[in-house]
Amino acid sequence: MILSEHQSKELLAQYGVRIPDGRLARTAEEAEQRCREIRAEKYVVKAQIGAGGRGLAGGVRFAATPTSVRDEAERMIGKPLVTEQTSSAGETVASVYVEAAVDIAEDYYVALVIDPSSGQPTLLASTTGGVDFEKTARRDPGVVDSLSMPKGAKTPAETIAAFLADTGFPSKSVEGAAEMVQNAARAFVDNDMTLAEINPLALTAQGDWIAVDAKVILDDNASFRHPEFEALRGRNDWSADERVAHQNEINLVKLDGNIGVVVNGAGLGLATNDMLIDAGGAPANFMDIRTTATSFQIARGVELLLADPKVRIILLNVHGGGMTACDTVAEGVAFAYSRSERKLPIVARLAGQSADWATRLLKDRRLPFESRDTLGEAVRRAVELAQKGGK
Repeated sequence: MILSEHQSKELLAQYGVRIPDGRLARTAEEAEQRCREIRAEKYVVKAQIGAGGRGLAGGVRFAATPTSVRDEAERMIGKPLVTEQTSSAGETVASVYVEAAVDIAEDYYVALVIDPSSGQPTLLASTTGGVDFEKTARRDPGVVDSLSMPKGAKTPAETIAAFLADTGFPSKSVEGAAEMVQNAARAFVDNDMTLAEINPLALTAQGDWIAVDAKVILDDNASFRHPEFEALRGRNDWSADERVAHQNEINLVKLDGNIGVVVNGAGLGLATNDMLIDAGGAPANFMDIRTTATSFQIARGVELLLADPKVRIILLNVHGGGMTACDTVAEGVAFAYSRSERKLPIVARLAGQSADWATRLLKDRRLPFESRDTLGEAVRRAVELAQKGGK
């Protein structure tokens, strides 16, 4: 689960990470009112969206007075914000975060991530923090140093300070930065995060360290250990369709293509999308049907694809096994088609448990489907049909 900036900061602040004084507002009038609660000479109004790159797209604006804060909030709230990480339609700004502006002398980048090879927390750090960090890191990955932290929050502050000093953090104040990182590491471990990013981690003219911006991602697989975060799900940055899918035991991410993908399994879903792109196609979504999903819940996920006007064809790729048999998914697809006016063509690749029965079920329900023995054949046929407009 991706937390918004204000949620990320509030969580990190509970562990001693220093943040600017800020308030969330959902209307321009509320932004002005909240602003008056903050003691500052200058304010920052920040659009709360899930995509990055907002600073370069006009989603972060400075204001000198509460009235100016209201005006800037009015320019953002309810309007789409297009960044390099959104589609051309952008992402609608539902709220803004108003906070005290920070007098930044120098800015740095720090983040805690999970090393995919070792499965251990890893600290990333760079002396080139700020809005251009991602572009800079893409051009020159060498600007980012890393430190394995197998003990996570228990890594000594002295070890962290030595690493930051070697990276280029100012030696006279590196202990303060190390303390901030150690506090963030405790939050990272305690809350099962997969990302805790502070960019920039600013050094003020007075010599203080402060997290000017932050992004936290929580591991959904560990959500059973954190019921306290469940209330945040209704306020996160999922689209309406993605939220409905989640409520029906389906992980769904909307994309910009025209091939609707119905898959059981995250790895299988990623591989399917990769093969579609390699074959010249464009997936309209990523889907992972969880093992706990019923046929009725699967039907709800398929209905979301059928309701998407961009989708021209459905690629059904199911490997039955464990708790999810092929006929359970096929039954869900059949339910969805029985309740939808759109009867998009289906290319199906079914293998594993109950594959033959699932194929028979699709035939008996008279769905417009073609069966293929291999995923490669199914992908090529789906791309061909999509390029012909589904005909």
